[in-house]
Amino acid sequence: MEKLIVAPAPHAHSGDSVRRNMLLVIAALIPAYAVSIVAFGWGALITMAISVAACVGCEWLITKYLLKQKPTLCDCSAVLTGMLLAFNVPSNLDWWILVLGAVFAIGVGKMTFGGLGQNPFNPALVGRVFLLISFPAQMTTWPKAQGFASAIMGQQVTDANSGATPLYYLKHLVGLDNGPEAVKTVADLKMTSLSDAFLGAMGGSLGEVCALALILGGLFLICTRVITWHIPVSIIATVALFAACTGWAGALPEGIDTCHYVAYELLTGGVMLGAFFMATDYVTSPMSACGKLIFGIGIGLIVMVIRTWGNYPEGMSFAILMMNAVVPLLNKIRPRHFGEKKKA
Repeated sequence: MEKLIVAPAPHAHSGDSVRRNMLLVIAALIPAYAVSIVAFGWGALITMAISVAACVGCEWLITKYLLKQKPTLCDCSAVLTGMLLAFNVPSNLDWWILVLGAVFAIGVGKMTFGGLGQNPFNPALVGRVFLLISFPAQMTTWPKAQGFASAIMGQQVTDANSGATPLYYLKHLVGLDNGPEAVKTVADLKMTSLSDAFLGAMGGSLGEVCALALILGGLFLICTRVITWHIPVSIIATVALFAACTGWAGALPEGIDTCHYVAYELLTGGVMLGAFFMATDYVTSPMSACGKLIFGIGIGLIVMVIRTWGNYPEGMSFAILMMNAVVPLLNKIRPRHFGEKKKA
């Protein structure tokens, strides 16, 4: 008599794996990284190499010597964390600061909670926020786009560094900042054109310079079913609607219309990077479709509140981390089982 094997579903393996999904996300980031290399040159290469090496080395050391476990570097999660951390910092950041951020991202944001699958917060964003709070000057001094990108756009680079980004200008342009630097007209500021923001010829971190490359990478992830559309669409739609309401309320100065303001909010900063690559992390995002929509709407609202009334011109990192903390509650939203009666 043959042995009867009883096992829970699923009985057919889909062929999916953590390593496969991580590699697909890394592949989706390649177009944006290629643009950052064109824009920032050697700085982008050095920043990425240091960040990935520091994250991989830190995880290997902690796993082998502190947790006394077999290293899990083959799942490529540490490589992806290093890439995402590099995408969230300036390309001219000092190497030792970047190493500190990588150690904090892996050591505190990931391995403290037990490693992959157990961390409540996105490790790369934990490292980024740590660096932003600890080294605000270095983290907000952005190099100007140069190299081939500037040549294509017909720009002449006269200064290697710039302390302001398009979002900084937007914050003052809208007039919601009543400080001495507040401005009321477009002529008071030299704004980045929408084409530069879309194609990648502006100051910012490695993952902010080209919205087109990030959108293409995000669509690739959706088409390959690595992520679903719920979180990216809800974030982008919420940011766009909030910005449109700001324009309809008459808060914009003369010379800029609502459509242009909405486009600026979407194409500059970390909206596209956060919507497609950061907020969609499996471990730190909700499981149900309804939970994902609420998660994305919450991120979009917090981003715009910080951008409009907060001290920081950008709020994507803070917004995602705040909503990461709400995920356990959102995971309680589950569809009823077939035939289950609704509770009174």
